[in-house]
Amino acid sequence: MTTSITLENCGKSFAQARILAPANLTINAGETLVFLGPSGCGKTTLLRMIAGLEFPDPGGRVLFGARDVTKVPIENRNVGMVFQSYALFPNMNVAENIGYGLKLRGMAKPARHARVEQMLEMMRIQDLRNRNISQLSGGQRQRVALARAVAAQPDVLLLDEPLTALDAKLRETLRVEIDTLLRQLGITTVYVTHDQAEAMALADRLVVMQKGRIKQIGTPREIWFNPADHFVAEFIGATCSLPGFIENGVLSVSGLRALWNAPDGPVRVMLRPHALRLAGPADGLAVLVQAAQFVGDRTRVTIALPDGSQVSLDTEPDTRTLPGDILHIAADPAALIVMPEGTPV
Repeated sequence: MTTSITLENCGKSFAQARILAPANLTINAGETLVFLGPSGCGKTTLLRMIAGLEFPDPGGRVLFGARDVTKVPIENRNVGMVFQSYALFPNMNVAENIGYGLKLRGMAKPARHARVEQMLEMMRIQDLRNRNISQLSGGQRQRVALARAVAAQPDVLLLDEPLTALDAKLRETLRVEIDTLLRQLGITTVYVTHDQAEAMALADRLVVMQKGRIKQIGTPREIWFNPADHFVAEFIGATCSLPGFIENGVLSVSGLRALWNAPDGPVRVMLRPHALRLAGPADGLAVLVQAAQFVGDRTRVTIALPDGSQVSLDTEPDTRTLPGDILHIAADPAALIVMPEGTPV
């Protein structure tokens, strides 16, 4: 059974230093919500409050459904948790690790063994059941940790940077597996990461944080296309601040200067590099190539605009250009992110 989670005025201070501003948030039953932000932004503190490993400052409340669990310790909250360090028991084999929580709950041995077998099959690690933890790879340990977390059918699943210690290819593989598992289980999940690709792939909704504050909450698409401020725009994917404006698909420096002097005040114009495209001399802005890097599925070209500023764009992998070449670029005006220059960071 899944449950909703409500955080009311949940702030946190240590030694009179506030590390988390009071936060209000509702997580829907069955939703995968991802806390995203740089190290030290407060996302793990919020997760630990939900888990029962930390308690909010006076006046804050944590509710699971209608149940107030603010002062309830983790062992009485029916949550499953997966840590970056896996936290597996080295003196137990794989099957024993998965079944440990079930044993603590007093589940009968036949039922416990059946549940462990179900978890081994779900995570496709049946052949590892008798293997010692020290004999497992990082990816195998992560699958065991996930199996142990969901074996007891928790109301809430909490994952704290579970893929950080893995190499890039394995992270991508496990990201797909975790997404499939969460959709299959339909369990309320809170996931902490500083990796924006991971967050975008897994989240029903994202909570972007900075310096102990929630900056924006929304679906990945909402946050990608409509960032709340400069920080969110720059943290969620590469961006470039343009000194030129786009009119009829063509970058125009004079167009942006006119916009800067508009009655509603100066603005900052930002654009994702993928929104720029190569164009012909008749419908594009002439730019000087500064660098070109082939990265497999694309060539990233760094270019200089007429005022000397630099931006990057991704082109087809077979694009061949060298520093000093002249290219022409254009972009879709709908791809612009326009916000007041004074938007707080």
